[in-house]
Amino acid sequence: MQNIFIIYTGGTIGMVKDVESGTFVPFDFELIARNLPDLERLDYKLTVHSFTPIIDSSNMNPTIWVEMAEIIRNNHDHYDGFVILHGSDTMSFSASILSFMLEGLQKPVILSGSQLPIGEIRTDARENMMTALEIASAKENGKSIVQEVCILFDNKLFRGNRSFKYNSAKFEAFRSPNYPVLAEAGIHINYNREALLDNTDKAFIMHTELDNRVGVLKLFPGISPAFVQSILDSNVRSIIMETFGSGNTMTDKWFLDMLEDTVKKGKNIVDISQCKVGSVELGRYETSQGLKALGVLNGYDMTFEAAVTKLMYLQGQLTDQEAVAYWVEKNIRGELTVND
Repeated sequence: MQNIFIIYTGGTIGMVKDVESGTFVPFDFELIARNLPDLERLDYKLTVHSFTPIIDSSNMNPTIWVEMAEIIRNNHDHYDGFVILHGSDTMSFSASILSFMLEGLQKPVILSGSQLPIGEIRTDARENMMTALEIASAKENGKSIVQEVCILFDNKLFRGNRSFKYNSAKFEAFRSPNYPVLAEAGIHINYNREALLDNTDKAFIMHTELDNRVGVLKLFPGISPAFVQSILDSNVRSIIMETFGSGNTMTDKWFLDMLEDTVKKGKNIVDISQCKVGSVELGRYETSQGLKALGVLNGYDMTFEAAVTKLMYLQGQLTDQEAVAYWVEKNIRGELTVND
């Protein structure tokens, strides 16, 4: 019998429609259990921890992330795997930060949910839930096949810190274009062994210190100097700069001077692309050639969600800005591909 720990935070999967307002409102885990009679047929011992109150994923924050991580740490040695039922809107943020907080994880932590509530006739909740449980319990030669934080949606398993939600109208809600799918469920669950992390024999360490002093500068044609300056002057330690194509920016002197001045003041600027597929390549074009010389950091192919949460994690562990800058450009949990 496999022991699986379920963390129910909330989300669409456990919602019901309010008769008066016509809107979906959260309900407790009992609703899910009633709509999944097959749970009793599985050879699993399920333990459920429900958040009180139930959380809409739009209200997710670092305090809740720490609570989730602590639940996993406190139960890590007693369970074969963990399933987190979570709203899809911020699921990639939660999966990304947990991947950084749970170093050396040797058991599966699978985040899942649904696009339709479990009580709806055409819901995707049942399939997602049952497949997440099966992957959370899967072992080979006595060890878990999956040893990382993942997202399971629409029969595909993604590395959590490589995923993002791209569609709010289809069951296929998530994608991971810069890293292969870890597993795909059909008649059988086929695992992509080469793509999976192997943390066997590594020490399991949890990190709970997070620093959310992170800003975002998204570039667009016609952006004003006053707006750029307001972002760069904000009370943050690091700024994610969402650039064009493979990391390109405008070459106006006022803009480059602002970046240089900001770096000299001790703030980190991380260049990630607005494109969902591909990687930042500083210096490939003239429009990014000078950025590295100014001290702008390469975010490579990190998702926005991974970049935000990685900076929160690094800043929580490190007070030295140069140390944060060093580790931003390193692959520490499978979140980026370094192109030498």
